[in-house]
Amino acid sequence: MSSILTNVGAHIALQSLNGVNNDLDVVQNRVSTGLKVGGAVDDASSFAIAQGTRGNLKAYSAVSQGLANARGVSQVALSGMDSFVEIWSDLKKKIVEGMNAANTTEQQALLEADYQNMLNDARNILQGASYQGTNILIEIAVPFNLAVGQVNDVNVIADIDGSSFTLRGQRIDLYWALQNAENIQTPANAQAALTAWETNFPLIMEAVGQLGADRRKLDAQDTFISRMTDATQEGLGAIVDADMAKESARVLAIQTQQQLSVQTLSIANGRPKVLLDLFD
Repeated sequence: MSSILTNVGAHIALQSLNGVNNDLDVVQNRVSTGLKVGGAVDDASSFAIAQGTRGNLKAYSAVSQGLANARGVSQVALSGMDSFVEIWSDLKKKIVEGMNAANTTEQQALLEADYQNMLNDARNILQGASYQGTNILIEIAVPFNLAVGQVNDVNVIADIDGSSFTLRGQRIDLYWALQNAENIQTPANAQAALTAWETNFPLIMEAVGQLGADRRKLDAQDTFISRMTDATQEGLGAIVDADMAKESARVLAIQTQQQLSVQTLSIANGRPKVLLDLFD
């Protein structure tokens, strides 16, 4: 039917052009954002899955931060113990020197002064082995005495399932207090001090071993969380990331369609003018 009021060809061409323009808007949005699923309107099910995955990524980030804090506590404690054990080893030398019955009274007094200074240095190291207010080498409530207090454990979340990890406190201050109860004012006292040292040193080294074992577990868990984060990020990318090479090719194709649709619409709009020739 030839009509100037209803141009069917123009309607079809216009619908086609609108569809092409919509497709171009979608592709341009993907190119600008880098996402093929930017919201529920793009793909409701994929968007829901992506949001859950993003939640897991945030949870992994929180776990990683907690593990990093625990590693800080562990590193400071291990560094403190390195210095503490070095002084503790030198302390034995001083004790043995104090056991010499040939020492003069003046020499014995100097050895005792050195002994006490070394104990003070060891105490300062233990007190200073604190990370953001947390010290797992001493009991904060009753440090440096023989009172029995709670071990200052550090509990940290280890995975997004809620499982936790315990960084064990060691109460090195108790061993210090036992040694501090001794003196080397006389050779006999030095002998008693050596007995205390020989008793405490293996326990101190056992504590060092536990600190090292806990640190290795922390490092392993941190590595695991890092790998899980990377894998989850890759999974999220597979769901929502746009393939930029494909989208670039689609832009060119749709732009060509757009130009052809404009030309088709122009031709369709010109058809009613042909009817004028019928009235000449």
